[in-house]
Amino acid sequence: MKIGELAQAGGVGVETVRYYQRRGLLYQPARPESGGSAGGVRRYGEADMRRLRFIRAAQAAGFTLEQVAELLALDAGDDHARARGLAQERIAALDARIVELETARDALKRLAHACGETTSGPCPILSAFEGA
Repeated sequence: MKIGELAQAGGVGVETVRYYQRRGLLYQPARPESGGSAGGVRRYGEADMRRLRFIRAAQAAGFTLEQVAELLALDAGDDHARARGLAQERIAALDARIVELETARDALKRLAHACGETTSGPCPILSAFEGA
């Protein structure tokens, strides 16, 4: 498949595929000699599609591109401990983010409740944000 077809099948844009190539996450196939049936256009296969889907899934799980690169390197070996360590680091980061979001939600709930309880004077929500 051509780069546009790879990008479409992977749910990304062509520039994203090129960016992943520049970062070393995806391989850039050699351009065939022009004049042949390939017409000098690079072709991608199923392995490229699997790798692109792996990158996208890892990013959806919250891994950085640096971590994705490390996971891809681990894919070639049997370093289960390092892969598990990366996953545990990601879980810890997600847990911390969840706590942060729950704290923000609880604070906003309190402000919304206070806003509903007052009928005069400044709105507690707006007052809270003015002081931030």
